Amino acid sequence: MRVGDICTGEVACIQLNASVRQAAEAMQRCHVGTLVVVAGDERVPVGILTDRDIVLAVVATGIDAQAATVASAMTTSVATCRELQDPFDAIEIMRYRGVRRLPVVREDGRLVGMVSADDIFAAVSLRLRGLSEAMLKEQVREMECGPRRAMGGG
Repeated sequence: MRVGDICTGEVACIQLNASVRQAAEAMQRCHVGTLVVVAGDERVPVGILTDRDIVLAVVATGIDAQAATVASAMTTSVATCRELQDPFDAIEIMRYRGVRRLPVVREDGRLVGMVSADDIFAAVSLRLRGLSEAMLKEQVREMECGPRRAMGGG
């Protein structure tokens, strides 16, 4: 299993020079609280803008959301993971950086998706469920065989 297998391919993005108001409208339209900020058509993440960033950097300080740009409110140190990485690598990045979502990029840095802690939890839970089912089948098989057959008796 790779991060690229479990990430969401549809990612809400916004251009670096868009207004914060446009970003808030995009969040509302896409039903998300996080936008990946990109510059130009390259789809290389240059920042992250969250609804919390808008509240703290713009609304709480009284700045006009139409006049403020995404670049002025976004977080610039973007934590990302590569699509070929193991989900446990993504967990470590999330833990280290204190985030719940990571943009997923190809080797060339272009955005291909977004993975959340919930995505990883669901994927790992599904695998653990499969392991649990295998263990249960083994226990049933042992009970059906009885103690003599399980020990090699006949």
